[in-house]
Amino acid sequence: MLKTLSTPAEWQHINRTNKMKNKTIGFVPTMGALHKGHLSLVERCLKENDITIVSIFVNPLQFGQNEDLDAYPRTIEEDKQKLIEAGVDAVFMPSVRDMYPRGLDHQTFVEVPDISNILCGASRPGHFRGVATVVSKLFNMVHPDDAFFGEKDFQQLQVIRLMAQDLSTGIVIHGVETERDATGLALSSRNGYLSAEQKHTAASIYKQMHIAKARILDGERDFITVANDLAD
Repeated sequence: MLKTLSTPAEWQHINRTNKMKNKTIGFVPTMGALHKGHLSLVERCLKENDITIVSIFVNPLQFGQNEDLDAYPRTIEEDKQKLIEAGVDAVFMPSVRDMYPRGLDHQTFVEVPDISNILCGASRPGHFRGVATVVSKLFNMVHPDDAFFGEKDFQQLQVIRLMAQDLSTGIVIHGVETERDATGLALSSRNGYLSAEQKHTAASIYKQMHIAKARILDGERDFITVANDLAD
């Protein structure tokens, strides 16, 4: 039976009991709007741990100005039903007030230097600081043995791995292969924002990357030519 928890104290009471029984705790942090990609993380967690807990929390700290915080999909009842069917033990759904009792402007931050400021992070200043902060807080609330993240957000996965290592959490961070639809498009809660044409373009990018990878593995080293050929 799925337990629904809304405060850290509720989970910590249950957690102490499980730890006393030497049960391993697996954790899957999410922002909800669950799809097959999330459920593949849950499946791995269930296989490798005695207890599986999933969090659902849309983290305002990782959204920048003019990003989609208010529009981000929230499907709580559907999400809970999927977790029940999967056999998850507990879902943790804290409020913003529980997570940031002193407010966002007065929150202590966790920041992973260097890797947070390249690639996606270069165009989304503060995003990975928000990710590292909320995941660190969730780790401190849940105290898992293992935590599972999708490889789809590959930079995020590396940020979290470094954070867990640097802060000596002792938590094992597992990356799980990306789930894709029939076109090759990675499953994502934000895919609902895309038009049919945009989805087709996104899937084409993935296919072109595979073509480029194959050429490089075959020995091609003129990377500019490879990139130009794909652009054509």
